Amino acid sequence: MRAQRTPGIRPQLSIWRRLDTAARVSVPAVTLAWMLLFMAAPFGFAGQAEVQRSAALCCVFFWSLYRPTSLPAFVVFGLGVLADLLSYSPPGVTVLVWLLAQSMALRWRRSLVRLGFILVWFSFISVACGAAVLEWAMTSLLNVRLLPPGAAFFEAALGVGLYPIITVVLTMMHQTLADPEGA
Repeated sequence: MRAQRTPGIRPQLSIWRRLDTAARVSVPAVTLAWMLLFMAAPFGFAGQAEVQRSAALCCVFFWSLYRPTSLPAFVVFGLGVLADLLSYSPPGVTVLVWLLAQSMALRWRRSLVRLGFILVWFSFISVACGAAVLEWAMTSLLNVRLLPPGAAFFEAALGVGLYPIITVVLTMMHQTLADPEGA
């Protein structure tokens, strides 16, 4: 049976409606950029760079699962470059790690969005651990010396611990601010 289409003329969208939709679509990128800039402020607490990278990885993974069209790869690339510049890490390390995390989230997306939070969290745990090891290995390679792995373990543990907290905030944003259909 064919779906019935209602004939008629649809009114043009107003400029305010288009701006509202554009603002809602840009929420994931703006959230990630704001978080990067906020965490780059000189708060002076130990492990601030690791917290910034872990929280940003949580955002990339979450938005890649639930709003993949609002956080395309070129935006992740640009924000990864910004993160590398803000954290004084070797250029390209964060970009590559985030793009790989995004591709993993997109690959698993169809099955993960139907599952409960615990299974999504376990998937993120594997991504966070892999990202920390890859970041440590690439940074060691680019520094031409083997760096102590403690920072990588700390970053992975931070990501695992921060993901539930960040997910609560991002889920509220996803259901309210970032919903283009609700515009």
